[in-house]
Amino acid sequence: MSDSTRLDKDGHERWTRDARYYEYSKAANPIGSGLISKVPLADFPHELHEEGPTRVIPFDLSEQLGCHGLATSPALCANFIRILAGEHIETRCNATSEVYYVIRGRGKTRLHDGNLPWEEGDFFALPAGCRAEHDAEADAAFYWVHDEPLLRYLGARADAPRFEPTLYPRERAVAKLQEVEQDPKAAKQSRVSVLLANQNFDQTRTITHVIWTMFGVLPEGAVQLPHRHESVALDFIIDCRPGCYTLIGRDIDGDGNIVSPKRANWEPGSAFVTPPGLWHAHYNESGAPAHLIPIQDAGLHTYLRTLDIQFYHPHHESFI
Repeated sequence: MSDSTRLDKDGHERWTRDARYYEYSKAANPIGSGLISKVPLADFPHELHEEGPTRVIPFDLSEQLGCHGLATSPALCANFIRILAGEHIETRCNATSEVYYVIRGRGKTRLHDGNLPWEEGDFFALPAGCRAEHDAEADAAFYWVHDEPLLRYLGARADAPRFEPTLYPRERAVAKLQEVEQDPKAAKQSRVSVLLANQNFDQTRTITHVIWTMFGVLPEGAVQLPHRHESVALDFIIDCRPGCYTLIGRDIDGDGNIVSPKRANWEPGSAFVTPPGLWHAHYNESGAPAHLIPIQDAGLHTYLRTLDIQFYHPHHESFI
């Protein structure tokens, strides 16, 4: 009896119809072969959260990424939220964690067990299962990132909170950043920044178990040398003057220059996407310090041991 006859006779067709078989060398590297679409360079201007009614404004790259549903990277969705004074908006997503940065305004977020107060410059993180009602006392805007695209891909529901809602007040974050900036060693560091973290994730040192959040300064006249990592960076610019920018490219030469780079100009209140695996360097030719917030799914990558963050060193070495 042939194999096909056996399957037909025994009614096995429905169990086998989705199965496929590929020769290893043609299927082992879908990224290198282009089968999986690349994360695009993209920017999202500040005008999006400065005009119009109260609403969520997603940074949707799902068509370019081949994702089902709103997504800015394969694992994360970044958004602006605009809330007019005296109005409110609800956010509720199937995510393990959410991170908010208050671009402007003040108000409170109503949660099931209390009201979380916020004002300009604050950060706060919410765990799985949070139904949040945001009330604005003054015209407000958030930069909001969550990991619903990851859950959608996995076909999973996030119903087990891994941490409590956590507020990072502006004054504490700024004080810590100033402490770092005033350290005599700061000028030799690859980045002058603070990582926001949670005591529940001491191993990854991240704000949630999936999301990584940095609060950093690009000092006047600084050139922060190239680095790269395997997580997508969703970069928000808090403030800057003209003359701040990022160069992004696939390769660097022996002198640490990015080969054939693309340039992302910084604008206050705007955001841009840095794809994974690309070298990128930050430049400040503006005559004043600038501040930024990169957010990544580096908590997950760090836990999986796949982040592979590398920095160019002027002595032609890289270090992690």
